[in-house]
Amino acid sequence: MNRPRVIVADDHRILAEGLRGILEPDFELVEVVGDGRQLLEAARRHAPDIIVADISMPSLNGLEALEQLRKMGCQAKVVFLTMHNDSAYAIRAMNSGASAFILKHSAPEELLVAMHKALVGRTYVTPSLAESLQNASENQAYATESGGPLLTPRQREVLQLVAEGKTAREIGATLHISMRTAENHRARIMRLLGASTTTELIRFAIRHGIISSD
Repeated sequence: MNRPRVIVADDHRILAEGLRGILEPDFELVEVVGDGRQLLEAARRHAPDIIVADISMPSLNGLEALEQLRKMGCQAKVVFLTMHNDSAYAIRAMNSGASAFILKHSAPEELLVAMHKALVGRTYVTPSLAESLQNASENQAYATESGGPLLTPRQREVLQLVAEGKTAREIGATLHISMRTAENHRARIMRLLGASTTTELIRFAIRHGIISSD
């Protein structure tokens, strides 16, 4: 019987490759990628059954990548494996259509359990965070606090790239838009967030999980 096909997305290459020992022989690891945009391309190539992804990745974070995967019609189950021990991330991940959310230090005990549940249409959340997902008021608080409704998916993409230090020309090349359009996005984001400096944009991006503070 064919093993389910898996893509692992994590910018910590050694850790990502280390998952191979956990995943085999239950799963076929078809590719390991290091950022969210590489994940989108790999998903197009391989049509995996399941994706194991970090949240904090360069170029495009895991949460934004999940939204784009769904828009492009990818039906793979998505399991987030992350260092973020924060219910706000888990809430957003599950509301965006993830099948599981587990912490990296729990991977040896929980990853295979989460993946097998995902493949049969069930969900799994690290027990220490599971209770938070049952609290609808917390969910609403996060939606308001995060500023999510303020920014479109494209604006969040631009914000991540700005916060990573990319120039307008580099942003344009990455997103296949003109440099002027990239500059206009940046200016609009600054107005929406009431930011006057790039440093303030970076702080916002870190605070709301768009980039990592590592």
